[in-house]
Amino acid sequence: MNRRLVLHMLGKLLLLEVALLMPSLLVAYYYKDDPTPFWYTIGIVLAISVPLYLAKPNDGLELHAREGFAVVGLAWALLGAFGALPFMFSGVTVYYWDALFETVSGFTTTGASILPQVETLPRSILFWRSFTHWVGGMGVLVLTLALMPRISQHTTHLARAESPGPSYSKLLPRMKDTSRVLYLLYASMTIVLFVALLASGMPLFDSVIHAMGTAGTGGFSNRNLSVGAYNNPVAEMLIMAFMFLFGTNFFVYFCLLRGDGFKAFRNEELRAYYGIGLGAIALITINIFPHYGDVWTSLRHASFQVSSIMSTTGYATDNFDLWPQFSRILLLMLMLIGASAGSTAGGIKVVRTVLMGKVVRREVVHTLHPRKVEVVKLDGKAVPEATLSQVGIFLFVYFALLMLGTLIASLDGHDFISCFSATASCLSNIGPGLSLVGPHGNFGGFSPAVKYMFSFLMLAGRLEFFPLLVLFAPSLWRKG
Repeated sequence: MNRRLVLHMLGKLLLLEVALLMPSLLVAYYYKDDPTPFWYTIGIVLAISVPLYLAKPNDGLELHAREGFAVVGLAWALLGAFGALPFMFSGVTVYYWDALFETVSGFTTTGASILPQVETLPRSILFWRSFTHWVGGMGVLVLTLALMPRISQHTTHLARAESPGPSYSKLLPRMKDTSRVLYLLYASMTIVLFVALLASGMPLFDSVIHAMGTAGTGGFSNRNLSVGAYNNPVAEMLIMAFMFLFGTNFFVYFCLLRGDGFKAFRNEELRAYYGIGLGAIALITINIFPHYGDVWTSLRHASFQVSSIMSTTGYATDNFDLWPQFSRILLLMLMLIGASAGSTAGGIKVVRTVLMGKVVRREVVHTLHPRKVEVVKLDGKAVPEATLSQVGIFLFVYFALLMLGTLIASLDGHDFISCFSATASCLSNIGPGLSLVGPHGNFGGFSPAVKYMFSFLMLAGRLEFFPLLVLFAPSLWRKG
């Protein structure tokens, strides 16, 4: 482990956080909020990051896999730790564990909150809260590579450690070009949604907040009732469509821009993602029809909520915790599945679900025909056994943490549905759950220890476990 290199790179990333705080500072001056919480935070981060940045390693910037995983895991933890300071300095939260929970929830695009009332908060804090969604959606390291391409000679290790999905591939030969293309697509789609929301009648500041929350599939709103507060069907349909779009693998958009539409639509995960979503919308519409007594209203709420939960955004137009049990359970299943790999969404990912289905089918065939050799294929290509093994390991870790987290959360004395859905929400980076943490509830009722655990689970889920778990391996920190 080249420790000096890791510290040097963490210094660069903390300097990036200083830059990320600047827009919120400008918002504070524009709306005449108190800017001192951001100035204090900037001063503290600069005092720590500058010495780290100046202490350059003697043996160059040769980044290997170990350093890449260490930088990613520590960077996300530190960004959350320092990003919590504006909440503390502004008095929005009294306790640090609440501020940390809110900030980690933002950067990991979870959208879970401990704040019972958000409409009275300073606009600069609301902006910072949602801006963390936008930055965390595509990835802090991807942004860093796009802005500072010479951060290291082997930047692929950083991107691979941060990117969601069972495998990682660059869109372009050079990592800096891939990062820039991703952020150009991401920013362009965000701007289109912002303009569309503005045209739908949503206020300017609200349009910015919801465009960032939708793009990052995070779900923080500046209204207590979320998107449902506007009762604006046009805005709802726009956000619903873009939640589905941001939950789609960005590789599909890259193929379309390159004129390779055939390759884009051959993507099995894409077909499965929209197939599952449309199927869930149909089932829930039928199930909640007696609840609303109107087909259009049922379809409107079902389509929005399926899109929100499956893309792990977490916005709400109605209290789906009051829906029939079938719809609630189906939404809980969608929480676990999530959206596409290579998107801004969380969850297990549709591609892993597809691959495990194919593995089960292969085992059934092998049971009936022991001598038959069948290769698992995805998009017409054979999937390496190592990838299938990694998917199985991922699922084991996911459900192990889900069960352990539910068990620990139950020590607070809450009911099983609340504890289970809260843990699943944090692990899959969704936001709302059921019962206590439903769309009209929050996570404020849990103890400080459980909130720290939820913060860890949000980070672990966003980084897909191993970049964070390897930090606890003694061998990672050995020199050499």
